[in-house]
Amino acid sequence: MCGIAGFIDFTKSTSKDTLKSMTDQLLHRGPDDSGLFHEETDHATIGLGHRRLSIIDLSSSGHQPMMFNNFTIVFNGEIYNYKEIQESLRIEGYSFNSTSDTEVILKAFDCWGTKAVDRFIGMFAFVLYDKRKQEVFIFRDRAGVKPLYFYHKNGVMLFASEIKSFHQHPAFDKILDHDSLALFLQYNYIPTPYCIFKDTVKLEPGHFLKIDLKSKKVIKEKYWDVVDCYNQPKLDISYDEAVLETEKILKKAFLYRMVADVPVGLFLSGGYDSTAVAALLQSQSTDKLKTFTIGYAEEAFNEAPEAKKVAEFLGTDHTEQYCTAQDTAEILGQLPFIYDEPFADNSVVPTYLVSKLAKTKVKVALSGDAGDEIFAGYDKFNRAIKFTKYPPALQSLMSAVMKKIPSRKIPVLNKTYNFATRYDKMQEIWEHQDPNVAMKVISQFITETEARAYLQEDFVNKKTFFDIADQLSGENDGLNKLLAVDYKTFLLDNNLTKVDRATMAVSIEGREPILDHNILEFVSRLPAEYKIRNGENKHILKTIVHKYVPREIMERPKKPFLAPLTVWFKDTLKDYYYEYLDENKLKQDGVFTSEIISLRNDYLKGKQVNHQKLWNILMFQMWKEKWL
Repeated sequence: MCGIAGFIDFTKSTSKDTLKSMTDQLLHRGPDDSGLFHEETDHATIGLGHRRLSIIDLSSSGHQPMMFNNFTIVFNGEIYNYKEIQESLRIEGYSFNSTSDTEVILKAFDCWGTKAVDRFIGMFAFVLYDKRKQEVFIFRDRAGVKPLYFYHKNGVMLFASEIKSFHQHPAFDKILDHDSLALFLQYNYIPTPYCIFKDTVKLEPGHFLKIDLKSKKVIKEKYWDVVDCYNQPKLDISYDEAVLETEKILKKAFLYRMVADVPVGLFLSGGYDSTAVAALLQSQSTDKLKTFTIGYAEEAFNEAPEAKKVAEFLGTDHTEQYCTAQDTAEILGQLPFIYDEPFADNSVVPTYLVSKLAKTKVKVALSGDAGDEIFAGYDKFNRAIKFTKYPPALQSLMSAVMKKIPSRKIPVLNKTYNFATRYDKMQEIWEHQDPNVAMKVISQFITETEARAYLQEDFVNKKTFFDIADQLSGENDGLNKLLAVDYKTFLLDNNLTKVDRATMAVSIEGREPILDHNILEFVSRLPAEYKIRNGENKHILKTIVHKYVPREIMERPKKPFLAPLTVWFKDTLKDYYYEYLDENKLKQDGVFTSEIISLRNDYLKGKQVNHQKLWNILMFQMWKEKWL
């Protein structure tokens, strides 16, 4: 895994020194090597920069930018099945100078064009320049594991793995997008394709850009979409058949993620997802898998004992570390650099710490991400369906009554945790009577109404991938529709962003075995009752795990992978709120209203305030201080 950056400058004014500055901003993503390609054509100046984290073919033969015939490429990621593709290319008459997957991509593109991507199993973002045709292609993998930002204004196009590279280019115009800020406040991330800066987007997963240097035309094309997978007819197979086939696909996908020329380990929480990865891999190997866990003294947040039980049962080489408020304080100041677009998932702290811990022994770390999204692990799916199952007339009546009676007038309940927000959410859910709207509303930490109260400037509440229910066919029941949406929203812009930046910050490669597209393409065609069965979420995955780990070890209340921020920010870390949410500072910035001060004060006084609201605002303020 690496970092890429570059530009297409139709004004022909960008120097190689600027390209180097853009690329060197990504040193953490690739400390092992770097390379630059800078060329002026009749139409534009092209710059391709690369920072390398050597994982496959550690020799200089894997150096990038890499060239073949008329093609030049910079590539971030891994193609796990590159050896099979290489053999197919040998049959076509190609020879190879390295054991690098980058060379395989180049020659696959030379052989099959853009259709080559259909053969790739992996995670990737790459930019490929065709000198002969004067075209540039920018690709992003199917799930969006690897990031790719794109900026286009005044004859200059910039692209990079992280936005921080753009700040090194004089043409980058740092204009805050208030519509995107509003989305961030609501969801604690900015949904694709939007970005915190205007004229900047995230390239959607499963898409590529084709840029014609002669005409300056940019065409975006789709080559894969999770929606198309869910819209396939559901399979007519028994539950037992589904279990056997799922297990077979999982084993193959997990083994692919062990392909590396460096040590590989696993983040182990002790939950079903990471345990599935650990169990299936350890069952196929005599070598002890290296596993890593973060724990806390605060029992409500501590998964370390459960992870240790799983590790001991499977016989892994297990390492754990306990995190304190002081550890968090030391990390907080780094977060705006690591997450150079506002991001406020409150598990960024343990994710960074477990990455740092893994770095002591491995260079690649696997995780269990995507298990909840693909196999229906989250309770939000159940709630979205349950809340909208009441008789329509009753939902309409409840919504109408709640519109007329504000939450503050409901005695006793108005003193309970986050009641006003929960009350307004239920009113909106019953007004629309749609599970898809319900999940969108449930996913918001700050409602649209609250965002308007918190922000001084008005905004347009943009459409996102939460609003794609009409694209999902009748092949899908309510649950499968929710899973498709979650794959394109929370999984993509929250979980994958979190893990990519945290692992890259300490220069290790994060891999998500459950995100193999072959798993999704099969499981998306399974009936919903195989995923939530007899009231049990993630049933089919649990059935598989119980073949390897006894149910009594696994069965326990689910704990969130979170730092105890709600505890620490009322005590050890509360000065951050006084510093960054200072009344005079907020007035001077001109972004937030005085409502934020009331929210802060209520929280610090011990009132029933959702801490995530303040964390979102704090993360934005710290980001703003760093980048604006």
